[in-house]
Amino acid sequence: MSQKVLITDDDLGVQDAFRIIFERAGYETTVLASATPIINGTAPIPDIYILDKQLSGVDGLDVCRFLKETPQTAHIPVIIISASPNIGRLAKAACADAFLEKPFKKKDLLDLVARHLAAAENKNPA
Repeated sequence: MSQKVLITDDDLGVQDAFRIIFERAGYETTVLASATPIINGTAPIPDIYILDKQLSGVDGLDVCRFLKETPQTAHIPVIIISASPNIGRLAKAACADAFLEKPFKKKDLLDLVARHLAAAENKNPA
C-alpha cells in the first residue's frame, strides 16, 4: 500500500507540480487548494502533510498548529513550504516537523518526505 501525502497550496501551477512529483514517486497524493477541508475534518487523513505557509484565507502555520493540537493528527508529520526567509523559525514555533524554503530541488523535497515518513513509521509501527 502506498503512503498518502496531502498537499495544501492555493497556486494551481504548484499544485500540478506537487501532484506530478509525488505520483511519479509512488505516493497516493491528495492536493487541496485551501485548508478548509482539513479544518472542518472532511479531508482524508494522510501519512504526511505538506502545507504552503501562504494560503488564501488562512496561514499554513495556523493549520500546522491545528493539526498538532488535534489528537487524530498530532502524530502525523507536517512539512511547511515557503519562500519566506524566516520559515525555519516560524515553522518550529508552529510545531512543524520540518520546513523547506522555495525554491527547492525535487530531490530535497522527496528526501525530506521519505525521512519523516520513515521516522513516523518507526514511532508508530502498525
